[in-house]
Amino acid sequence: MKPVKAREHADEVVTPEALTRAISSGRKRSQCVLCASTVKFLAELNALAIGFADGTALLLPVDKYPELNRLAAEELSQIDLGYAGGALCLEHRDLHISIAGLVLASESLMTMAASVIAARNGGRSSEAKINASKANGLKGGRPREITTPS
Repeated sequence: MKPVKAREHADEVVTPEALTRAISSGRKRSQCVLCASTVKFLAELNALAIGFADGTALLLPVDKYPELNRLAAEELSQIDLGYAGGALCLEHRDLHISIAGLVLASESLMTMAASVIAARNGGRSSEAKINASKANGLKGGRPREITTPS
């Protein structure tokens, strides 16, 4: 994983507008798909189980991730969620790992994600496609392909 340097943020004066923006931002983040709700180290599998609010979970083998592989079993069991469920954190080691980054680092998970997205997008019709289909239907449907005998 590529280390990311923390940015410094200037403190913002709390005004009613700033408070409204912060609340709105928090609501959007709580609807985030990649916001984990639980994390547990499974010693018998040497893997981290990351659970989400909808009951789904990921099982990530520690051996596949150098950042996690360096940790002892006791430290792995102390990992908590941070950044609104978007990262795994181990404070005494100052370790913060993005869950999205862990998924991106897994070739098999990315292959599966690409397949799922392609299947979902293949079933979608844009407004232009729908209108073209209706227009073709009014003309008697798609014209037959004319083939010449060889």
